[in-house]
Amino acid sequence: MELRHLRHFVALAEERNFTRAAARELIVQSGLSTSIRALEKEVGALLFVRGTRPVRLTAEGTALLPAARHTLDAADAAQQAVQDAHGVLAGQLRIGALQTSGHRLPFSSWLAAFALAHPRVNISVQQLPGMQMVDLVLDGRLDCALVSLPTARVAGLEVVPLAAEPIVLIAAKDHPLAQADSVTLEQLADERFVEPPAQWAIRTVIDDAFRTAGLSRRIACEVNEWTMVLELVAAGVGVTLAPTGFDLAPRVAAAIRLIPLAGIELTRRLDLVLPQGHAASPAARRFRSYVHAT
Repeated sequence: MELRHLRHFVALAEERNFTRAAARELIVQSGLSTSIRALEKEVGALLFVRGTRPVRLTAEGTALLPAARHTLDAADAAQQAVQDAHGVLAGQLRIGALQTSGHRLPFSSWLAAFALAHPRVNISVQQLPGMQMVDLVLDGRLDCALVSLPTARVAGLEVVPLAAEPIVLIAAKDHPLAQADSVTLEQLADERFVEPPAQWAIRTVIDDAFRTAGLSRRIACEVNEWTMVLELVAAGVGVTLAPTGFDLAPRVAAAIRLIPLAGIELTRRLDLVLPQGHAASPAARRFRSYVHAT
């Protein structure tokens, strides 16, 4: 069983699209199809349901996927063991990052310095909701991730604290609460909110706070990008609870006000997560050491 066939199989299983999977593997689409057929012939079963969009695994394909990932990880580890003998880091670093990581952390600078120091490591970055990235690290599809966690502990993962920032109310300057020195959750119960989706860790923090206080709120608009959230707040669509570390455009900064919360302290954490111990890839461990050092 050839490793390249397994890589192509995993790429198609994850991308669920022949065009994207072929682009990811830097081959033409017909080459990917040929590779998948060769693997199916070798294992003696169809691995994908033909004619479905998006591409869907058969029961046999679903059964093969964890083993294929494990085999590829083992092959990468074997290659790295040889490279370690020469003191060279090689392989890949699949890292996740929040859209707002760079507003508080020098993520781009870390990544650039790491890439220049380790030219034989191929780096890929995905920007996804925090809890989704945690799941991807847990099942091996990301090597590590910069995320916002609602808790300091996640079973099976090492959590490296990097920063923390207070969560405040953000409202348009002409909003009735904009001139307040502080606000309580009770004052916000009847407000219209603009918020990120439920898969984002900050939503977990805010939802838990309102639930604990026995309060509910109306989410009038849900947007999966912080810049748009703040622009909608500036336009008066609603208020939002958000961290303070944004690099705001001057137009938005002039149209909003940040108001501290009273009676409760909410914080957004920024952490690096990676598998515990030797389950972490060599590249992830090296990136962790670099972040610690800087």
